[in-house]
Amino acid sequence: MFYKLLHELDDRLCYHDMKHTVDVIRAADRNCYLESIDEHNTLLVRTAALFHDLGFCEQYLDNEPIAAEMAGETLPGYGYSPEDVRQVQGMIMATRIPHNPQTKLEQIICDADLDYLGRDDFHPIADNLKKELMRYSIVSSDKEWDGIQVKFFELHQFFTDSAQQLRAPKKADHLQEIKQRLEAYD
Repeated sequence: MFYKLLHELDDRLCYHDMKHTVDVIRAADRNCYLESIDEHNTLLVRTAALFHDLGFCEQYLDNEPIAAEMAGETLPGYGYSPEDVRQVQGMIMATRIPHNPQTKLEQIICDADLDYLGRDDFHPIADNLKKELMRYSIVSSDKEWDGIQVKFFELHQFFTDSAQQLRAPKKADHLQEIKQRLEAYD
């Protein structure tokens, strides 16, 4: 799967790239540990994190069903049970925005997917997302981007206790910075 991410992703992707996938896997590992998830379920979360953005190899919007299908086709060959595959696919689908996780494992991957919102490296990562959205003509200006970010931040929530404790305070600081920047446009 790493090969596919390295060689088949569109060059315009500067946020949804291999670095993001590795980042989500690391955050998922940390969240699983902090949430006392057992080894088998941690493997499932890590697997979902690896697959969650593979659909970008085929299309930008609505890519999660494609990634879930890829997982369904691939994982049985690696000994994953039908139930394991179903759980991985559920986690992949849970990463759709807006997030609506139904299980603890889905909550963990959703928090991992947007972990950067509450980190010190938020700004360069958010800048890459803005650049990507501009490359796909989804966003056309910095002001529009900041408006979208404010709305997104206000709707977003971290689901697990560990992510709320670790990331929510810094996320609130970032929201205030973005709001101030947005006000400066006027």
